Amino acid sequence: MSLGPETSLHDETTPTADAAQERDPSEKAIAGRSLKQIAWRRLKKDRVAVGGGIVILVLILIAILAPLLIKLFGHPFDEYHNDKIDPTLGLPLGKLGGISGDYLLGVEPVNGRDIFSRIVYGAQTTLTVAFLSAFLSTILGVLFGMTAGFVGGWVDSIISRIMDFLLAFPQLLFSIALVSVLPQTMFGLNARWARSIVLICVIGFFGWPYIGRIVRGQTLSLREREFVEASRSLGARSPRILFREMLPNLAAPILVYTTLIIPTNILTEAALSFLGVGIPPPFPSWGGMLSDALQFYRYDPMFMIIPGAMIFITVLSFNLFGDGLRDALDPKAR
Repeated sequence: MSLGPETSLHDETTPTADAAQERDPSEKAIAGRSLKQIAWRRLKKDRVAVGGGIVILVLILIAILAPLLIKLFGHPFDEYHNDKIDPTLGLPLGKLGGISGDYLLGVEPVNGRDIFSRIVYGAQTTLTVAFLSAFLSTILGVLFGMTAGFVGGWVDSIISRIMDFLLAFPQLLFSIALVSVLPQTMFGLNARWARSIVLICVIGFFGWPYIGRIVRGQTLSLREREFVEASRSLGARSPRILFREMLPNLAAPILVYTTLIIPTNILTEAALSFLGVGIPPPFPSWGGMLSDALQFYRYDPMFMIIPGAMIFITVLSFNLFGDGLRDALDPKAR
């Protein structure tokens, strides 16, 4: 059957070129986004989490640039300034603990050491201990948690019982006893960094069971998934399945929990320094400064408020950023 001259070559329901040109130019094709892009967009919309992240970055820069900041705005942290102290009362001269243009956060009672310098160097010590101990906890927790969840059997039973034992062990008392008997200088380092290494090892060792439990539970769920069975059917060995197939799927909970364990480590280090078994004097630490301020808080409250506020702001920033990161990486959240 031939088509007549009046017959259209296009069906009435087929869009023509003219119809395509009549579409709204603002309409764009939907572009696919990866999970990283989705998480980043969610995180940027959370202003509280972004604010916490900015504070964390500022604290890290302060810790890295500590020597330069002291040269520009402060004085050596172990330098005494007796001329800034009232010889009768032993308190700083001036208002608010001696705060002035030359001493941005005032001076300590009795000895007149610059609080700004000690806060900056205390941030360097505290963040170093918190980050490295969290890194150690994460490495141990991921290694043992994935092994227990993937292998199962008697290996899972032994690792689980070890985690239960460490979780029930009095960490603070053991830390006090261990740090008290160890020498202050080791490995050719001064007392500050030698004691920091001890704190990193102690805090990191007792912290891994928390993340180990989370990783074990996630591994138990992932090992029955289709992509794991497919890897096994293709002849992949256990190390490849663990580190190439399962570990990328565990990255989100590991990252979130690592972010949330850092403030706990900050509080632990501050508590040990407060009790006198942390960073030894005259090296500064926020917990040690709080301990020194106990006898002066009635007469010089700024000496206690400043290090206490630094601990509060740092821990709060990490918690807010960790909560926002957890919400951003949650695939079920809107």
